[in-house]
Amino acid sequence: MRDLGVVQEGAAILTTPARPFDLTCERDEAERIVDELFAALNRISRVHPFAKGMGIAAPQIGIGRAAAIVQPPGDAPAIILLNPRITARVEASDEQYEGCLSFFDVRGLVPRPLEITVETTALSGETSATVFEHGRARLIHHEIDHLDGFLYTARMRPGATPIPVEEYRQSGQAWAYDRS
Repeated sequence: MRDLGVVQEGAAILTTPARPFDLTCERDEAERIVDELFAALNRISRVHPFAKGMGIAAPQIGIGRAAAIVQPPGDAPAIILLNPRITARVEASDEQYEGCLSFFDVRGLVPRPLEITVETTALSGETSATVFEHGRARLIHHEIDHLDGFLYTARMRPGATPIPVEEYRQSGQAWAYDRS
């Protein structure tokens, strides 16, 4: 992933909170960074398929600003996150394996809420809130963590450690959610 322009674990930018945009004053800057994120997403997706969807945050391409893109699985449109923040989360959670472009050779079991409400800012400066569930909630929460300076390993249960990707047996399978 380093060869594709992804900042790797150990770089200070990955543990530093990203600076929010002052939209609309910084609209051009936000658009430029979103374009760079889409370019990175395209480079990476040509090399590796992501059955569960994928995301990338600006700090992962060396830009300390509060922007990220999440590409859900399938043909769903990408979700652009500018100045995102989680404003609500349900108590119900589950634990699923996650990976990260910034340390791609391991996977870790991460507990996350099954539903989150996220407030974002549009390029126009208007804010809106959206509710995300299950896999989308997990993907978006992971990227917001990047913007807050956290890696998924900080969310793992105490004493849990990531496993080598070779040991991870669910590679390529969708996350499972109980629909009852």
